[in-house]
Amino acid sequence: MLNNISDVKVAIIGLGYVGLPLAVEFGKKYETLGFDINQIRIEELKNGTDNTLEVSDEELSATKNLSFSCTVDELKSANVYIVTVPTPIDEHKQPDLTPLVKASEMLGRVVNNGDIIIYESTVYPGATEETCIPAVEKVSGLVFNQDFYAGYSPERINPGDKEHRVTNILKVTSGSTPEIATIVDDLYRSIIIAGTHKASSIKVAEAAKVIENTQRDVNIALINELSIIFNKLNIDTLEVLEAAGTKWNFLPFRPGLVGGHCIGVDPYYLTHKAQSVGYHPEMILAGRRLNDGMGAYVVSQLVKNMLHKRIQVEGANVLVMGLTFKENCPDLRNTKIVDVVSELKEYNMNVDITDPWCSSEQAEHEYGLSLTKAPKLNGYDAIILAVSHNEFKALGIDKIRALGKTDHVLYDLKYILPKASVDMRL
Repeated sequence: MLNNISDVKVAIIGLGYVGLPLAVEFGKKYETLGFDINQIRIEELKNGTDNTLEVSDEELSATKNLSFSCTVDELKSANVYIVTVPTPIDEHKQPDLTPLVKASEMLGRVVNNGDIIIYESTVYPGATEETCIPAVEKVSGLVFNQDFYAGYSPERINPGDKEHRVTNILKVTSGSTPEIATIVDDLYRSIIIAGTHKASSIKVAEAAKVIENTQRDVNIALINELSIIFNKLNIDTLEVLEAAGTKWNFLPFRPGLVGGHCIGVDPYYLTHKAQSVGYHPEMILAGRRLNDGMGAYVVSQLVKNMLHKRIQVEGANVLVMGLTFKENCPDLRNTKIVDVVSELKEYNMNVDITDPWCSSEQAEHEYGLSLTKAPKLNGYDAIILAVSHNEFKALGIDKIRALGKTDHVLYDLKYILPKASVDMRL
């Protein structure tokens, strides 16, 4: 068993939005290997560039103890493995643990006696010990908690957020034995300025992570439902929320499209586990259904407004401003803007999408969508402000309106512009 964290050699498995910032921080203190199966990603990082924009080129080149590889055999030199691979859902909204199982099987080929495998990927309570560890045992032939050990420390990365970084977000930790829990906690505490919270078990840490985003999802669903109600009552939702927000304990949620790698996905992990033990979660699934239906709601409201202005819907030209799942970030994972685009096309509208943060190649690869770099002046029957990128805010109302035809509808989903200057707000 590893007794002293000064002897740690870390390997980070998966170098996306979670893994790379973590690898950089560990690389400042320990010998660290960043591993990813994507060879193009590895070459990019070796050349000192991160296309997720989470780590600057300067910080990447300055981390001297960090190396990168896509060769499995190079992992054998490590004694602590940290897994940060994606945990998506499938087309039936069921957890897809395939990346996690494949990473575990791969580690089964390289793990040695005394090594520790720490998982950061979001899962349902029990997944680490019930699914991941057996995969390691099967391939390695080693015995869990005798020959090798495990920990769970859920990621708390917020893509695009330059204020809340790895080191200044308090970290939950856990281990498969009390001794391992202490080692895992000491290891993270050595790089996390904000400190750590050592959970009593791996299951507690897994559950803590999955409810963080489930709580936000349910709260946003409530605000989305209120927005629908207020719209029917011809009341401006933001004005209501601002008025209610004058009370000290009112929670400042806003309506919107709930996408991304966490909030729109994690609740399905918890509900899957709940159903497997015989409980049907009413509130969580109701919130999910409501949030998943917001894309269709947005388009239905747009169409009503277009008809009110006597704008022909079929064949109309619509500009969608923004595709990423949040502002000032290139992250396209589970963006719900695609639901809006799909719904617009159901009405046989012509859709242009513009996004200064988004990679055209990724948009094409992930969703089969093409981006418009230069929207047409006087070219659109409707404009949807879908993401509050700084670049869109800087345009101002006049330049945005100039993209529309003489008669057009401007729908502001993110409260970017003053109420009086737009036709619709969510």
